[in-house]
Amino acid sequence: MATNSQGSSNDGELDKVMYSYTVNTHRLETENKILKETINHLQTELNRLREPALMVCEVGDVMDDKAIIKTPNGNQFFVNISNDVKNLRTGDTVLSEQKNLNVIKKINSTTKFNVEKFVIIEKPTLRWEDVGGLEAQAREIKEVIELPLLKPELFRKVGITPPKGILLHGHPGTGKTILAKAVANATNSTFIEIVASELVQKFIGEGAKMVKEIFELARQKAPSIIFIDEIDALAARRIDIGTSGEREVQRTFMQFLAEIDGFKNLGNVKIIGCTNRKDILDPAILRPGRLDRLIEVPLPSKEGILEIFKIHTKNMSLDKNIKRDIIIKKLAGFSGAEIKAVCTEAGYFAIRVNRRKIFHSDLEKAIKKVKEKEKEDEDYLKMFG
Repeated sequence: MATNSQGSSNDGELDKVMYSYTVNTHRLETENKILKETINHLQTELNRLREPALMVCEVGDVMDDKAIIKTPNGNQFFVNISNDVKNLRTGDTVLSEQKNLNVIKKINSTTKFNVEKFVIIEKPTLRWEDVGGLEAQAREIKEVIELPLLKPELFRKVGITPPKGILLHGHPGTGKTILAKAVANATNSTFIEIVASELVQKFIGEGAKMVKEIFELARQKAPSIIFIDEIDALAARRIDIGTSGEREVQRTFMQFLAEIDGFKNLGNVKIIGCTNRKDILDPAILRPGRLDRLIEVPLPSKEGILEIFKIHTKNMSLDKNIKRDIIIKKLAGFSGAEIKAVCTEAGYFAIRVNRRKIFHSDLEKAIKKVKEKEKEDEDYLKMFG
């Protein structure tokens, strides 16, 4: 009996060992399978990442099993089309391998920008009353921009076509943007602001498309005013240097001219260009039918300085002992933006000493500070400009 009991005990121990071995073997096999799958996945991912990048191109034309494609830098190539690519049409976006540029795959990619992300669109609230010292310029802008938008029937009866746009030129800070916003408000127009230097820098290879879509947006939101700041960055005099960047700027500029001249009538869309460097503009932009109305916005006269000073201090608490004639005399040569800066700085001088009223001495110190800042900017431009 003891022998049988001992044998049963040994059998039980053996069963436990075999069971444990079976469980461990199954667990190790499962872990091994997971590790193999992980290795295979990592190998597949590694091979995928080692694949050469494909180039995104636009189809210019299709001829049987070949196509003319345009690469992002604007160059065009005559290439083969893969048999897997079906129903390829002009304007489609495709992927091309970089070595031979053959078309590998057609992709569903829109060729349009969401232009509202790249321009400033607003309904300005500035009124003509907020513009000081620029009566002559305001009068001319009213004739060229405001009157055709508000009374188009008058031009139809007379039988003349109003100008498509104007060019505002002059020193920085003299009020060019303010004039444009005031006329947009007076005509209840959508104000679409573009900085030309950003347009040509941000959208290499896409500038012409961007210009086209900006004009489409302006037509949709008409009446509208397209305000192009620093237009000299886009419309500078053309030179015969063939770098890809300069070619891109020229393509963008040519598209801009095409939109002004184009078959689609601009209608209730007006263009206002703005520049500090009229001397470097391409004559093509200034010829009749384009931005042919040139309006200089100069530094304000003595009377203009007084008007601008009154506009910017009308809501300020000024001390009654301020000698305005002395302040106006010291503001000679200041632009409208600099006069505004003087008023703001004077307010800060009062705030720093917990004062609510602005004294004559605050304005004196503010004029000195703005002058010093202007001199620093001039010295910087001489060194690095």
